[in-house]
Amino acid sequence: MEGNTGRGSGRRGRPGYDLGTLLDVAVRVFNERGYEGTSMEDLAQRLGITKSAIYYHVSSKDELLRLSVNRALDALFAVTEEKASTTGSALDRLEHVLRRSVSVLVAELPFVTLLLRIRGNTRIERQALARRREFDRIVSDLVKQAESEGGIRPDVDPALTSRLLFGMVNSINEWYRPSRSLQSTEIADAIITIAFDGLRNGPAREPS
Repeated sequence: MEGNTGRGSGRRGRPGYDLGTLLDVAVRVFNERGYEGTSMEDLAQRLGITKSAIYYHVSSKDELLRLSVNRALDALFAVTEEKASTTGSALDRLEHVLRRSVSVLVAELPFVTLLLRIRGNTRIERQALARRREFDRIVSDLVKQAESEGGIRPDVDPALTSRLLFGMVNSINEWYRPSRSLQSTEIADAIITIAFDGLRNGPAREPS
């Protein structure tokens, strides 16, 4: 798995503008203006430094994008390698992956937002989309296992179930703001309750 370190990792340029700060600003501008609509000059102006100071850390705008989306992807894949994601019943593992994915989205909100907005227009974007599909496959396999173990109902396609579950998770980036008092654990609890227990009180309604 490709890590989130770059050519300039460990270097420092102008005080206060290390690679981490540069990525934070770049992602914010990419999300505001769109990746294709952002130039290195735009980034330099936002940072208040020269383009050469940016090139001290990275070789190109593409490298900024790669490091940024990989930060989100690496965090998501790390979730799938946690002990609670690999041991126990499939349903428990699926619940853990969902909960921790919410935590990642909230903690890395700008980076996940950028990841969710890419469309495959560049080589870096296509690589990121391929990794997203691999993550989706891991979750879909967990759903299949949970179905086979009797943990969840078997009459919904696992791939569709996976998409719907992560549709709820991914929608968080559209409305969540870190300044709000709502915690990631509360959001995860609500998603788990809706996904696995439903909203209806009383007996389930027969399908029409």
